[in-house]
Amino acid sequence: MYFAESPVVAFVMAHGAGGGQMSRFIVEAATGLAARGVATATFDFPYVTAGRRVPDKGPVLEAAWRDAIQEGRRTFPSLPLAIGGKSMGGRIASHVASQGGAGPLAGLLFFGYPLHPPGTPDRRRDAHLPAIAEPMLFLQGTRDQFGTAEEIRALLPSLQRATLHEIDGGDHSFKVPGGQAKQGPVMAGLLDTAAAWLASLR
Repeated sequence: MYFAESPVVAFVMAHGAGGGQMSRFIVEAATGLAARGVATATFDFPYVTAGRRVPDKGPVLEAAWRDAIQEGRRTFPSLPLAIGGKSMGGRIASHVASQGGAGPLAGLLFFGYPLHPPGTPDRRRDAHLPAIAEPMLFLQGTRDQFGTAEEIRALLPSLQRATLHEIDGGDHSFKVPGGQAKQGPVMAGLLDTAAAWLASLR
């Protein structure tokens, strides 16, 4: 858990397919969000806990997400609860939200939504998104091979309450051309945007 001082919203964040809750991105994002007033919780999917590299099947991932949501409600009972995550973690959160039954959610936040596998833009992963009634924020790089910001922007009119914040030059991990010196400001801006949007959900 990443507890914030005087939080106004709570956020449960899931990791991507290639790394667990202790991956660099998740730790940096969770720490940064907590410093910006967002109480944040992370968790591992079962395949990570078991030491496997291949993600679990969809129903297992979704069940783990539902458990994480319930734990989030127990941990932050007085705060509005938003969910989301990096890549696959955010996508599975969207599946759970679209299916209903997870209780009230304040919103969904996606750090690089995997709209399709790299190089196969016809294999879309967005059919369920129009069913989501909660507010959604897509943080998407303009060079993301899993779906560019332009592709997400084209999707927005079909969604109920969705916003896009694009990271100019960012890839799927939000890395931009120009080396490490530029990454700090990019990540800080990303987290500023995420925290402000989450706070607006209260």
